Amino acid sequence: MEEEEEEVLCYLDRVLEEEEEVFEYGDGELDPISPTHRQFKGDMEKGLEMKKLVLSGFLASEEIYINQLEALLLPMRPLKATATTSQPVLTIQQVETIFYKIQDIFEIHKEFYDALLPNIQQWDEKVTVGHLFQKLASQLGVYKAFVDNYKVALETAEKCSQANSQFQKISENLKVKGPKDSKDCTTIVTMEALLYKPIDRVTRSTLVLHDLLKHTPKDHPDFPLLQDALRISQNFLSSINEEIDPRRTAVTTPKGEARQLVKDGFLVEVSESSRKVRHVFLFTDLLLCAKMKKTAVGRHQQYECKWYIPLADLTFQTLDESDTSHSIQVLPEHEIEEMKIKISVLKSEIQKEKKAPKGQSRVERLRKKMNEQESWLLLHSPTIPFRIHNKHGKSYLFLLSSDYERSEWRESIQKLQKKDLQACVLSSVELQVLTSSCFKLRTVHNIPVTSNKDDEETPGLYGFLHVIVHSAKGFKESANLYCTLEVDSYGYFVSKAKTRVFRDTTEPQWNEEFEIELEGSQYLRILCYEKCYDKSMLNKDDNEIVDKIMGKGQVQLDPQTVQSKNWHMDVIEMNGIKVEFSMKFTSRDLSLKRTPSKKQSGVFGVKINVVTKRERSKVPYIVRQCIEEVEKRGIDEVGIYRISGVATDIQALKTAFDTNTKDILMMLSDMDINAIAGTLKLYFRELPEPLLTDRLYPAFMEGIALSDPAAKENCMMHLLRSLPDPNLMTFLTLLEHLKRVAEKEPINKMSLHNLATVFGPTLLRPSESETTKGQHITSASDIWSHDVMAQVQVLLYYLQHPPISFAELKRNTLYFSTDV
Repeated sequence: MEEEEEEVLCYLDRVLEEEEEVFEYGDGELDPISPTHRQFKGDMEKGLEMKKLVLSGFLASEEIYINQLEALLLPMRPLKATATTSQPVLTIQQVETIFYKIQDIFEIHKEFYDALLPNIQQWDEKVTVGHLFQKLASQLGVYKAFVDNYKVALETAEKCSQANSQFQKISENLKVKGPKDSKDCTTIVTMEALLYKPIDRVTRSTLVLHDLLKHTPKDHPDFPLLQDALRISQNFLSSINEEIDPRRTAVTTPKGEARQLVKDGFLVEVSESSRKVRHVFLFTDLLLCAKMKKTAVGRHQQYECKWYIPLADLTFQTLDESDTSHSIQVLPEHEIEEMKIKISVLKSEIQKEKKAPKGQSRVERLRKKMNEQESWLLLHSPTIPFRIHNKHGKSYLFLLSSDYERSEWRESIQKLQKKDLQACVLSSVELQVLTSSCFKLRTVHNIPVTSNKDDEETPGLYGFLHVIVHSAKGFKESANLYCTLEVDSYGYFVSKAKTRVFRDTTEPQWNEEFEIELEGSQYLRILCYEKCYDKSMLNKDDNEIVDKIMGKGQVQLDPQTVQSKNWHMDVIEMNGIKVEFSMKFTSRDLSLKRTPSKKQSGVFGVKINVVTKRERSKVPYIVRQCIEEVEKRGIDEVGIYRISGVATDIQALKTAFDTNTKDILMMLSDMDINAIAGTLKLYFRELPEPLLTDRLYPAFMEGIALSDPAAKENCMMHLLRSLPDPNLMTFLTLLEHLKRVAEKEPINKMSLHNLATVFGPTLLRPSESETTKGQHITSASDIWSHDVMAQVQVLLYYLQHPPISFAELKRNTLYFSTDV
């Protein structure tokens, strides 16, 4: 019906433009008007009769649309009613997610229809309808909320259908009433098809507004109102265009069905032993890997197909160990970290140049440089393998930055493979048509680097995100369960924290708090895993995670919500599992403050010489005990000092050390090793002045910048000798410990550079008063990038230096000595 109407309207437009015979709209067909009706020609010239025809067609489709919404609402009420009984079909939450905003949309259109109908029935040249369309357009915010929830609504409906046969039956047999004057009483439609109708409707309404304006004289009172409604609708459409699944069709599949784009994105492919950025398109029946073709300036960009695999032939089987064609070259982590710092410094420079007069040309040069560096980072940082195998041919290897993305791609492909798929072979012409359609179909337009973003876009959050992972529900069987937390950084996601494994349960209660450092982050991801203890399940590939992903979810870090001082509680729904968590955020400018403790009897926030004097020790007890425990049982722990410890454990240890509890040693032996590592970092971070002192900070910055190795050696050793004894002894003790940790890099993945990145700013960053003395730092990201690279380099210099002895250092007078 709707398609017929659309064809009619298009045809009417063409007729009018070509000034051919006038046609009348009726019962979905076109009949020539008899000569006796030529008196309408005057009205037609004004466009008013044509306007009535457009409106009549739209009114008919509006009636169908209202019936479709009513069909959706029909099961909603009983489902809601049973949700609170002892035998619910769906939970209240699921009902509200699936039918989100349908009632509101129904009421908006019912009101619109009831107001428009009498105007069409009593049509004359004085009738005005512009105000009705303007009001309809002004209520598009309800559609925005619907569109934002659309994907979740579909996923929830599908999961509920799989889990509940009663709901599956309901969702596949929804009865839509026919129009009042129609002979067909009802049609059976699926819930999925009906949920798509509102998305389709906005586009339809916009097309009708175009037509109405075309056939409304400019001096008619409707004209400005319809113009306004069209402007609102177009703005709304362009704002959601990226977000919705427009069901766009490329070419037909062998079974004659419309081939649709399901998912696309940029992935790194390992091809001929080198990394290449590819744009990968997943269609309903095949996976296509393309690269962007270089085209002449001004011409449209195009894709070139590298390969495709029909989903009927695609498997995920792992390759034999004998296959060396896919050896993964992984760069040392310190090179990745160095690049991140360089990018951060460039960002800071760009911000400064923007404010400077005539800084625009330099900004462009800096942007170009940053783009190159970010693209390099994007290419080299992913390490998690995602292997695609064609059972009749080649295998392909992608590298992803997170287990989350890998399971997203795998799940999307496996979901499509459940359908009755046929293998297909595309002719060169078909392949060309499909590949050229990719450019229009794509939903992900640019590789995720900063330089592709508008300046107005949110720069993300810099600082510390505190997250409490409370509990999870929805597991069908008992399992050993844990969660990991990931945040985005420089276009890809990094794992930052991991809860303990909760053994043999369907309702894990972790209640663990983590402090996660954010570097321009915009999203938090939570992944829930089942721990695998079966050694035989180990995968040949080092980077393969053998633990099974039970669920995964993502939340946007909205600065307004997160930056309030209070905890913000939330729930992530993933594959029928609900994980409850809370979060709050401390911006970097607040978290960088070194605040002296008001309680001088403790150790945190107290000057190091006060603590060593009180303890009659050369190195504070807290430093010695934490180092000892890490060396005893944490030196083989992957990511030691990088993975966050549980914040509540760290706070408990902090209190114990501050109050000198007798049970400290017992607590240390029982505590998770990441919490002990976190306590040591916190101690240095909370010193009222950095371990390497405020006074010497400018000299350390100058010393590390020296080019001559002998001058640098002389200066750097002289600076150490200039430190107060407790500071020097503590620094040398920590230095030797970090070197011992780095010796186990093949196991714990912590190189000297990684450790310098973690500890450098902590040991050197000046207190607030020193940081801001004589310089104006404009933003939190500036504070982060300001001198960070140099701070890391200072610590790295000492870590790479042959062993430094306290006695030797103090005795050696060969060093050039000047007052620093």
